[in-house]
Amino acid sequence: MTTSPPTLTDPALLRLLAWLSPAFPTGAFAYSHGLEWAVEAGDVGNEVELGLWVADLLAHGAGRNDAILLRAAYRAEGVVALAEVAALARAMAPSRERRMESVLQGAAFAAAAAVWGRAPEIADPPYPVAVGAYAQRHGVAEDAACLAFLQAFGANLVSAALRLIPLGQTAGLRVVAALEPVVLEVAHASRSAALDDIGGDCFRSDIGSMRHETQYTRLFRS
Repeated sequence: MTTSPPTLTDPALLRLLAWLSPAFPTGAFAYSHGLEWAVEAGDVGNEVELGLWVADLLAHGAGRNDAILLRAAYRAEGVVALAEVAALARAMAPSRERRMESVLQGAAFAAAAAVWGRAPEIADPPYPVAVGAYAQRHGVAEDAACLAFLQAFGANLVSAALRLIPLGQTAGLRVVAALEPVVLEVAHASRSAALDDIGGDCFRSDIGSMRHETQYTRLFRS
């Protein structure tokens, strides 16, 4: 695992900043991870509820699982092992939309990141698997990639909430700031986690991703 701090002559940090930027063309802005249904159902309607919702997803749901998958992809030895991680990531998606969200973002990420040179080819790469594979190939530290991915995951959900709830930018930034200890804790805990440790108990979010498929009015694809 690469742990050396970046230097001003190391391009790896620049690549990571580009790849996990909101401007990177993965289409992340189009997905709410079931949050759109949660808002309509009344589960999330203010700053406090949003913070609790995203923190739970990071610590006990897809955020934690994606961190484990990213690290497994980073550590995978060979194309076959990497393909097995990708297959597990696709199989564990709790709904059609959740699978689409991960696979389409993963494919978009791989296509865009190919500007820096290709990583091992993966069929239908889930997003965390694609990020982990590219980070390893291009010398980005594993811990840094995991941390940045989790931060981007939380920030994207907050961005979606700002479009769904009467919530201002400052309130959204307070949520992002409050999530920092959770992001750090999940990233640290995932260091020693294996694929057998994948699991979660954010069932309301999973249900939301299923019910979103038939939601009457939708701004987001998930």
